[in-house]
Amino acid sequence: MICRQFIVKETNRIIRSEDEDGNKMVNEYVREYRIGSGSYGKVVLYRNSVDGKHYAIKAFHRSHLLKLRVAPSETAMTDVLCEVLIMKMLEHPNIVNLIEVIDDPTTDQFYMVLEYVEGKWVLEGSSPPGAIGEDTARKYLRDIVSGLMYLHAHNIVHGDIKPDNLLITKTGTVKIGDFSVSQVFEDDNDELRRSPGTPVFTAPECCLGLTYRGKAADTWAVGVTLYFMVLGKYPFLGETLQDTYEKIVNNPLVLPNDLNPELRNLLEGLLCKDPKQRMTLNAVAENPWVIGEDGPIPQYLCWCKRNSCHREESNCRNGTHPSEAN
Repeated sequence: MICRQFIVKETNRIIRSEDEDGNKMVNEYVREYRIGSGSYGKVVLYRNSVDGKHYAIKAFHRSHLLKLRVAPSETAMTDVLCEVLIMKMLEHPNIVNLIEVIDDPTTDQFYMVLEYVEGKWVLEGSSPPGAIGEDTARKYLRDIVSGLMYLHAHNIVHGDIKPDNLLITKTGTVKIGDFSVSQVFEDDNDELRRSPGTPVFTAPECCLGLTYRGKAADTWAVGVTLYFMVLGKYPFLGETLQDTYEKIVNNPLVLPNDLNPELRNLLEGLLCKDPKQRMTLNAVAENPWVIGEDGPIPQYLCWCKRNSCHREESNCRNGTHPSEAN
């Protein structure tokens, strides 16, 4: 189901040129400078020569993606195509928006034109690294939870929630990005087998090589992110990958004695090793520490629900019973 006000623009022709100053162009986009790297490609800042707006464009090479194995029967191309498919479905204030896909079948390259978040990463510039204080952490967490609840409500598991994938706008709004390992599930069956994104953010049940519930694994990663934002370190970290996994599975959660009791309760709920007992995002949204002085997290009426409401209202005005619609 597509939950957007406007569909993503799709362009099947790439024209490479230069502007009058000698800057490289892809179609109407003027290259400015590289701003980072995604999982499988570079991210470059471009300016639209028509409207002057800036966009972050992820560039990929098909030949490179087809050589990278991410599973016995899957290549990195599978991940990227899935990322495009997922982002085409979504629109939310706390999720980076996909604007356009440029895919010319006659060339090796293709591009994802993304909303440019002109800010920083969640923990960029914090001192000590990671420690940003309770008030800022609460503000960021509310945005993260809002965006992730939207994803889960639309049957999408992000799979790699961590500070590096959380961008902040100039106005301080957090936006979730990088859907390269995200997965879509059906009928509330979020049972997954493939290992999620980043080791230190991996839930205990994901370290065992068995199937696990994607929503609960995302929620654990939110807990690790909150822990790192407040305390400036990871709750479970070993010297090797295997050591890290063993600590995640076996070591108890250690929290400072002087930690805010409400925050302690929240972290213990998020970082509960039993996924069946782990706090849900709905419970997180109702937690006293999260509510704070700002009140409940605002409810976002997504576009598919708005359209449904409009249809029902139209049916009522026309005297049509909802069961008779369509």
